[in-house]
Amino acid sequence: MAKEHLHYHKDGSLWAKGQMLDEVMVGYWEWFRKDGTKLRSGSFENGEQIGDWTTYDKSGAVYKVTKMKPKK
Repeated sequence: MAKEHLHYHKDGSLWAKGQMLDEVMVGYWEWFRKDGTKLRSGSFENGEQIGDWTTYDKSGAVYKVTKMKPKK
């Protein structure tokens, strides 16, 4: 069963949150800047980035979307 995982910047602000299953990143994850604005989001399957990954600018608007290709 996947468990919520939180990771913090050195200053104590939230850096990343998502799900871990047996120490492997799974499901939807989000990363944040030190000021709390969202930096990036996307999903993992068995520790690999999958699907669309979104990068946000400092105002929270979508800056770019990258489609992750499966590793072979």
